[in-house]
Amino acid sequence: MRVLVRSVEIFHVAMGLVEPFETSFGVENVRNTILIRVEERGGEVGWGEAPVSVGPWYSPETVSTAWHVLRDFLTPPIVGSEIEGPEDFLERVSRVRGHRMARAGLELALWDLKAKLEGKSLRDVIGGTKERVQVGVSVGIQPGVEETLRVVESYLDRGYRRVKLKIRPGWDRQPAQAVREAHPELRLMVDANGAYTLASIERLRALDDLGLMMIEQPLRPRNLLAHAELARRLETPLCLDESVESVDDAVEALQLDSALILNLKPARVGGLLESLRIHDLWAASAGRPLWIGGLLETGIGRAFLVAAASLPGVTMPSDISASDRYYEEDLVEPPWSLNGDGTLSVPRGPGIGVEVLEDKVEKYTVRRDEIRA
Repeated sequence: MRVLVRSVEIFHVAMGLVEPFETSFGVENVRNTILIRVEERGGEVGWGEAPVSVGPWYSPETVSTAWHVLRDFLTPPIVGSEIEGPEDFLERVSRVRGHRMARAGLELALWDLKAKLEGKSLRDVIGGTKERVQVGVSVGIQPGVEETLRVVESYLDRGYRRVKLKIRPGWDRQPAQAVREAHPELRLMVDANGAYTLASIERLRALDDLGLMMIEQPLRPRNLLAHAELARRLETPLCLDESVESVDDAVEALQLDSALILNLKPARVGGLLESLRIHDLWAASAGRPLWIGGLLETGIGRAFLVAAASLPGVTMPSDISASDRYYEEDLVEPPWSLNGDGTLSVPRGPGIGVEVLEDKVEKYTVRRDEIRA
């Protein structure tokens, strides 16, 4: 792919969630995110998403920082220039440190554009192999156990076959035990988003008899040594999320044996190219379980998660979910729908394989900017 980038548009959109989503970070009622639209000289368009938040809770990046970095540092090197594709873009912006989600948003748009110009699906371009991908659902912290059970039941009725419960100190054993007792065979896991320390080990050990698939990110992100220590002292497998932002982090986690399982989020690691490197290292070379995580993306960002989940090394149900899990209406057609077997279908059309509804994008746009040649 060699194209002249004519323009880049940046959209800050704000979409209400169908229900509040609470984690150890706090409660989210409205999903703020950034969309990127890249247009090349011939008129073809690629879309991407940088799933940041208004505050630096999950990541240091925010809507404001991503907007600034995209507008002033990431787009100027490519607008009005001919580029070879996502790899060329990353080389041109290699001086920019950090800001992985902002970088990912623009890189993903270039992957969509590349696939469309080649007349291929994104799945085929990145080496995916699956027609359908196994997915699960993430259940936020609820007001009580009864509410948790009702929410879990509602998702099981919709067809989800793997459930993740968000936990925090003081809200861990009780909801997990209740769900396990109600559903002995359910594929169940918990996610702490770094809310615990090694001093909390007894709280985490109390989960060992519940037959959980994994405990995701129990400790703070950079504590790979502490995770390695914790992994040796628990029976339940550990999964890393925020701790791995690059292939170098993945190498260190493997060397330290910090966790058995990895939740790979393309936006967290800077895009699909780094995701492919981590996939090849963790799953293909090390032979460890891997799945794809989400960040409440709109249907645009969700398309990249589905494509990534189609990679051969993704062997566990991914945190992707259908559009109606989060939004009354999505920004793509068709919206992402759950199949009867608890999977999502992988599109085979060019690019991300779904149509971006630009009128819906405009409807939810809070701020817009365009950088032209």
